[in-house]
Amino acid sequence: MEHLGWISLIPAVIAIVLALISKNVILSLFMGALSGVVILQHGTPITSVQTFIGDYLFFQLTDSYNAGVLVLLVFIGGFVTLMEKSGGAGAFAEKVIHILDTRVKTQVAAWFGGILIFFSDLGTPLIVGPVFEKVFDKMKISREKLAWIIDSTSSPVAVLIPFIGWGVYTMGLIQKEFDALNITNMTDWEAFVGAIPFQFYSILTILMVPLIAITGLDIGPMKKAEDRVKTTGKLYWKTSTPLRKTEAMMEIQQNKSKASFIIVPLLVLFVTLFGILISLGFPFEKVEGSAFRIALTTGYLFATIALMALLVLSKVKKLAEAMDIYFQGMQKMMIVAATLVLAWSLGKVMKEMGTANYIVEVMDGNLPIFLIPSILFAVGAVMSLASGTSWGTFAIMMPLAIPMATQLDAPLLVCIGAVLSGGIFGDHCSPISDTTVLSSTGAGCDHIDHVKTQLPYALVNASSAFVTFLIAGIVGHAATLLVAIMLMIFIVWLLSKRHQQHVTKTISQ
Repeated sequence: MEHLGWISLIPAVIAIVLALISKNVILSLFMGALSGVVILQHGTPITSVQTFIGDYLFFQLTDSYNAGVLVLLVFIGGFVTLMEKSGGAGAFAEKVIHILDTRVKTQVAAWFGGILIFFSDLGTPLIVGPVFEKVFDKMKISREKLAWIIDSTSSPVAVLIPFIGWGVYTMGLIQKEFDALNITNMTDWEAFVGAIPFQFYSILTILMVPLIAITGLDIGPMKKAEDRVKTTGKLYWKTSTPLRKTEAMMEIQQNKSKASFIIVPLLVLFVTLFGILISLGFPFEKVEGSAFRIALTTGYLFATIALMALLVLSKVKKLAEAMDIYFQGMQKMMIVAATLVLAWSLGKVMKEMGTANYIVEVMDGNLPIFLIPSILFAVGAVMSLASGTSWGTFAIMMPLAIPMATQLDAPLLVCIGAVLSGGIFGDHCSPISDTTVLSSTGAGCDHIDHVKTQLPYALVNASSAFVTFLIAGIVGHAATLLVAIMLMIFIVWLLSKRHQQHVTKTISQ
């Protein structure tokens, strides 16, 4: 295999170390890719910078596939921001609040509300949290529990949806590796959808919420928080410093908002998307990736027009205001676009240096193949936990995972699922993750209290996922998801039994 030996690891190592130190994914990817170009250009600084800009950054922007992905991301950004500011999701949730007369119903309703806002991982905490916080207070459920629920339905839900920004970003990374390896028997869409059953951590995190709500099991610090509210009625510990509501949270609580602001645009999006795809033969015929992206972009455009019309006709926003919000959302996606371009560039640099080839050569015959998915999950989990970024983890790990899986004959879809699961672990529970911070903000609870109370649940899911990846590395079948679910349920049951034994012992004393 052609490679530069251990030197080929330098770009990846620099990107990882900088991500952990600086917490800045763009800087990390930029320096990692540039370091590789400097090595390839034998250390000449001016030539290296010119080559990096011309042959890597500009090259990514002129590629038709890349351009389509970037345009789609911009359209998604505008629609999501307009949807968040419309207040439609909050209005929908408020319609069902009056039927929440038990603790179980209240928690499950907040869980369902988080899933409903699948189109925005950052919007979920700011929409669901303020709507449910007073209901949780009334039912004597802790703010920490609310923060955990909305955190568990933000990025873990978003990463499973192929037609929003998360899916488009991930498929962009996958397709680049497929092109480089000349993989033609599977599209990026098919790979993403096929890997969904192997996203063990995300699926377990989502399913754990109703499980805990129904069983009433509270682990560690969460139990203390629940006992505090049940026995004293106090929302916070004496040392807690609740995060204040942001302007974004206040903006979504509008009296004129209607549930139709979320229902109608999403219906328009789905009808347009699947209407176009069906005309192209879907699901019986293979639809090219470019056709799918065009259909999706068209769907988001029509959905935006429908939402703007509703806002203007209902006198919630003037047309000029709606347009400003839409363009602000588009501008926000520039950071995502820059991240993706740099991720593509880093991947191209590592391919030219033979990074994956070197890793494969070192591992070949020295490591059982079935261990690869669990190793990818563990490395991604540590990286995302320390850096607080899932997208940066995906960008660094995917160019390594797919070539490794292909050349070592490891189950490809399992390896993709392992990378995504590892990245989500940190995004979900890292104290420096944006979704973790926003979940604390949305629930109006202390940030450190939120991190401490949800970490035990995250570790249960991570442990279950790690063990299941060992099994999936052997069988490579989607049915292993059932193993992960049963393992999680068993651990919850075991902890519940120990809890009951402890309570019984305490009462007898």
